[in-house]
Amino acid sequence: MDTSTLLLVDIVLHQRSLRGAARHSGRPAASIAAALARCESALSISLCQRAGSGLAFTLEANRLAPSIAEAARLARCLYAAGTDPFPSPVRLQALGRFVEVAERGSIRQAARALMLGQPQLSRQLAHLETALGHKLLERGTGGTVLTETGRRVWDDCSRLLQLWGQISRTSEDRFRRAQTTVRLGSIMPLGYESEIARQLAKLTAGWAASHPRQPLFISSTTAEELLRGLKSGAFDVVLLDTETLPEDLEGAPIAASGLAVVGAKGNDIAAALRDRPIALPSPRSGLRLRIDALLDMTFDDTERNRLTLVEIDSIPVILNLVLHYGFASVLPLASVASIRPDLHSIPLPSTFDMQYWLCWLGSAGRSAAGIAVLDTIRRATMHAPP
Repeated sequence: MDTSTLLLVDIVLHQRSLRGAARHSGRPAASIAAALARCESALSISLCQRAGSGLAFTLEANRLAPSIAEAARLARCLYAAGTDPFPSPVRLQALGRFVEVAERGSIRQAARALMLGQPQLSRQLAHLETALGHKLLERGTGGTVLTETGRRVWDDCSRLLQLWGQISRTSEDRFRRAQTTVRLGSIMPLGYESEIARQLAKLTAGWAASHPRQPLFISSTTAEELLRGLKSGAFDVVLLDTETLPEDLEGAPIAASGLAVVGAKGNDIAAALRDRPIALPSPRSGLRLRIDALLDMTFDDTERNRLTLVEIDSIPVILNLVLHYGFASVLPLASVASIRPDLHSIPLPSTFDMQYWLCWLGSAGRSAAGIAVLDTIRRATMHAPP
C-alpha cells in the first residue's frame, strides 16, 4: 500500500464515481481504477461494482470510508506544502522504516533490526525526504536526530501505520476465514420446518462440532443459480432438488420428499389446478420441472393455455398465496403438513417425489469439501434424536 493509493481511493469514496474522482484529482480514470483495484487486493474485499455507467459501493466500503478518509488525511499531512503527492507516492513500508530509525535514533541499529544493509536504508530515507519535500533527520557521529518537521512527520507516520494496521488486520482475518470457509449453496427451504431446513440445521450443528476451525457458509437460491455458482467457484458444494445427478457432478442423494397439490378442496387434481390461479417457481428450479411434468400429464395444450400461472421464485411467498389468497400450488407434502396441518392437499404418486442431492465438481478441493459435508450430514442423521 502507498500514499497515492490511499488518497485516490478516499477521493473515489467521496465522489462516488471514477469520473468524478478523476476530475477532482486531475488523474486519469485508468489510474483511479488501478488504485481502487490495488486497495481491494490489499484488503481482500470488494469496495464497489459497476452499475451501468456508475459505481455501486458495498456495505464494507461504506464501513471503511471514515477510516480510509482519516488515513488519507494523515497521508496528505506528510507532504510539504505545495508538494503534489501523486507523482511521488510513498510506500507505507518506507514510512515504517523511517519510524524504526526515529525510535532507535540510529540508522545502523534500525538497519540491523530490519535486516537491511545500512547503505540501503540510508538511500531509502534520502528518497523519502525527497518525495515528502522535508528534511527529516540530522545525521551525526552520535546517531540521528529528528528535525522539528521530522518529529511531526514521525507522529503522523505512526498514527497512519497504526490506522492502516487496524484496517488491514480485519481484512487479513477475513481473508484467512474466506480461504478456509466451505461454501454450500442450497435450494430455498419452504419454511423453518421444511425437510431442507431440517437437513441444513442438522448439517450446521454437526459441522460446528466436527470442524470448529473451518466455517460453513450457507446461501439459498434457485437450482439454476446453484449450478452456475458451483461451476464458477462461488460454491464448493450444492444441495439440489433434481431427479438425477448431472453427468459432470459427483454426489449422493440425502433425502426425498413426496409432493402434493395444495390449496384446493376435493381429490380431483385437474379440477384443483383448473379452478384456481397456480403459484409456482420459475423454470430455474427443480420443483418447477416436477410441476411441469404434472401439468403435461393432466392437461392438453388447449387446457394448459387457459391456466393462470404466477411465477415466483420464493417458496414462502407461494405458501402465503396458498394460505391466504386462494391460490393452488404443488409443494412438498411433509413440509406443508408441518407448517399447516389442516391445509387440504392431494398427494401425488411417488413418481413425482423430489430427490435432494448433495453434489460437487470432481476436482480435488471440491471433492474433499463435498465428502466432508456429506459425511457430516450422514453422521448427524445417525445421531439425530428420535
